[in-house]
Amino acid sequence: MKNIPTRHTIQDKIEVFLQKTFTVIIFICLTGCTSYDHFKNVSRDYELPSQVFRANYEMTWSAIKNIIDTYNYSLEVSNRASGLWKTRWIDNTLEMNFSNSLNRGSGYKTAKFKLIINVVKGYRTEREVTKVFISKRQLVQKDLLQGWKVIPSDQIIEKTLLYRLKRILLIEKKLEELEKRKSKEVEEIAF
Repeated sequence: MKNIPTRHTIQDKIEVFLQKTFTVIIFICLTGCTSYDHFKNVSRDYELPSQVFRANYEMTWSAIKNIIDTYNYSLEVSNRASGLWKTRWIDNTLEMNFSNSLNRGSGYKTAKFKLIINVVKGYRTEREVTKVFISKRQLVQKDLLQGWKVIPSDQIIEKTLLYRLKRILLIEKKLEELEKRKSKEVEEIAF
């Protein structure tokens, strides 16, 4: 004979299902909250250092050119229309091994990095502004058999370059203001 499901057995099955579902939901909530630290670190690693400057595109472009010339970076791409700068791979094995010297492990056989700088033109309250993004891609190699490994940037170079850019633009603006004052004084004296 077939067992016909009764109301009692269906209610038991629903009750068991709800208990299991509730347990799974509680487990997901508890483990989801603990994974926030991991998410916070991942999101920080993928944030590009950027800054908005109250300067026109031409002034920002020439200031970046000044910085690249100062650091003697050789360029792979310099496209003014798209606002893109890319350096060639730059060897920084000594710097990486020096910063890694506190660790007990062995250093890197080779290390290199590349900078990618994006300049975006925009407007803020009818005034031209530029936003600059700087990204550093760091590769390291422990030995020949291991191959290259991408490691997250410490963002020191990126933030340093943004700071230098800010200072150069500030100096250029001050010089521009002094030139305007000087020309006004010359005009007043002439008349």
